[in-house]
Amino acid sequence: MLGWALDRRAVLKLGLTGAASALVESVRARIAAAQAAPVQHDPRERRPANLRQLTFGGQNAEAYFDWTGRRLVFQSTRPPFGCDQIFTMGDDGREARLVSTGKGRTTCAFFFPDGRRIIYASTHLGAPDCPPQPDRSRGYVWPIYPSYEIFSAELDGGNLKAGGGNLQRLTTNEGYDAEGAVSPDGRRIVFTSLRQGDLDLYLMDADGSNVRRLTDRPGYDGGPFFSWDGRFIVFRAARPESASELEEYRALLKQSLVRPRRLEIFVMKADGTGVTQVTRLGAASFAPFMHPNAQQIIFSSNLHDPQGRSFALYLINVDGSGLERVTYADGFASFPMFSRDGSRLVFCGSRNASAPREINVFLADWVA
Repeated sequence: MLGWALDRRAVLKLGLTGAASALVESVRARIAAAQAAPVQHDPRERRPANLRQLTFGGQNAEAYFDWTGRRLVFQSTRPPFGCDQIFTMGDDGREARLVSTGKGRTTCAFFFPDGRRIIYASTHLGAPDCPPQPDRSRGYVWPIYPSYEIFSAELDGGNLKAGGGNLQRLTTNEGYDAEGAVSPDGRRIVFTSLRQGDLDLYLMDADGSNVRRLTDRPGYDGGPFFSWDGRFIVFRAARPESASELEEYRALLKQSLVRPRRLEIFVMKADGTGVTQVTRLGAASFAPFMHPNAQQIIFSSNLHDPQGRSFALYLINVDGSGLERVTYADGFASFPMFSRDGSRLVFCGSRNASAPREINVFLADWVA
């Protein structure tokens, strides 16, 4: 069976031209996967063992395990799509399937514990086309698209059910709602929202009800994840430290932009109390995830690069001690996640890239 499983529903969703392009890409991906070999080991990387590359080509990011550790959900820009859509695949990289609408731009997908549902953020209600890229002529910025809303979707054999009637809108807010993650019991979702004028963390029930605010300090609080035991939430934050920084942050926010110049890692209890800053690195540190032992956090940072252009994975204790570099490949490594038993690590990176801006998904056994 072809990796994208282009059945009648997929053809109707993509159109004949898009389906043809998707079929070609599916064949290419299958050939690449068949020729894949384990990634050459870097002796400096003592934590990730048995490293395998799961995707080949395009921009693939934010790959996260389901509760069994046998499937992944991720976002990918690949033909025929001009920007990220959501896919699932097995932990061997096979059977990649489109599970979003194919419209707008999508991000931040996550499984419910039952493995039959996911959440993700999408701009497709604002417009079916990809939103415009931000102007970076005056420095690197992230877009905060106001049309992002969070949805849940049921999966049927890895595909959205026919007709899309299962797609449920969870947020209804004129402003950014994204960066969601589901609690281990499946009852709550933590996410980032601009609904009260600043980028803060919120908690809602799995059906989108009972929304409550968790953070309220000025700055960009985002990228939250529950710990596997559900007791904690780990996140990254950019907190302005001077009047001029706060002024710049607010000016960019009015343009639906943020500048990720300095990000630090934080942890708090799942009810929003006990907020604690873990890192004080003065770098762009983001994408944290807590090890199932609830004692260590893995994250991405450019702290090793004076130019700030290269990102590697780092491990740190929750009390801020024991900082350790995990990956050493040049370029980019980020979006790490531990499997529920802590035995494996998935992340995305540019190692072995054959084209500019190519990012792929990698899976490794974790050496404690």
